[in-house]
Amino acid sequence: MGVGDPFGMPVAHGMAAGMGGIRTAGDLVARMQMTRKMRIKEAKAYVAEKLKVSPADLSNEHVMREIREELDLGIITAVPGCAKGIEAKARIAELLGIEINSVKRLKDKIAF
Repeated sequence: MGVGDPFGMPVAHGMAAGMGGIRTAGDLVARMQMTRKMRIKEAKAYVAEKLKVSPADLSNEHVMREIREELDLGIITAVPGCAKGIEAKARIAELLGIEINSVKRLKDKIAF
């Protein structure tokens, strides 16, 4: 008899207790933690500065929805004309001053 996904609960807990990913700024903070090896407090301060909001606003779904729409960084629901996928990633990379591998590969292919 199987026990199911051993990582299912930690992932679910992380999403429930975390910053909410693309609903807020959790994905942006996580990128800074991974690419620049920042601690969470430092990553939140960096992202908040780039977005011109307070660190507390980063976990506010209403504030972040407006900011993500305004800066065209991708949102959780599909809205015609809004960036999604690689386009949103490219905007995020530019805003945060980081390199995202999939964006770099696409730009390298286009540049010939």
